[in-house]
Amino acid sequence: MLSKFFPKEFNFFEFFDKQALNLVDAAACFREIVALPEVSEEAQRKMKEIERNGDKMAYAIMDHLNKTFITPFDREDIHQLANEMDEVNDIMNTVVARMRLYKLKGPDANMVQFAELITQAVNVISGAVAGLRDMKNMNNILKACVEVGNLESLGDRLRDSALMELFEKEKDPIQVIKWKEIYQIAETALDICKHVAHNIESILVKQA
Repeated sequence: MLSKFFPKEFNFFEFFDKQALNLVDAAACFREIVALPEVSEEAQRKMKEIERNGDKMAYAIMDHLNKTFITPFDREDIHQLANEMDEVNDIMNTVVARMRLYKLKGPDANMVQFAELITQAVNVISGAVAGLRDMKNMNNILKACVEVGNLESLGDRLRDSALMELFEKEKDPIQVIKWKEIYQIAETALDICKHVAHNIESILVKQA
């Protein structure tokens, strides 16, 4: 009878690890796709499948958050961490979908650089998330968060230089509009990665 009031324990750390690793897979797929001459239907489908898996993991965390009495850290932080990692995944999927919709040709050197920065950021995030399980290496986790912030700053500079190059060299105004949107969305992924890092820092401070 009491089991319905106290549901089976849900391992949040395990699902955060899975969600972070899914994000690493998404970034690897994203990097492969932007290096192609164009986004094929198959490539978009592969990206979407990874994104859907990420959605399922985020949903599982949110669902169990509402059912669990005792959580490893603040509910708000759990919700935010799951939501923001999922958002990074969503943004990469959006970029791929828009590139296919707009029939953009590649590989574009700036997008290749964006993909590399995003890949580095999510790999660092994955390591930091794994460290939350036991908090034994708080300094390493904090260093990882700083590294993500540095990568986001590089993303800002890349966006600005990419837009400057676009405005100077592209004569077709329609192409300017399309690529401007793509660059700005891609940089947003790094902004959200920085938000994830800030959330992890907040968790560490509260647990210290």
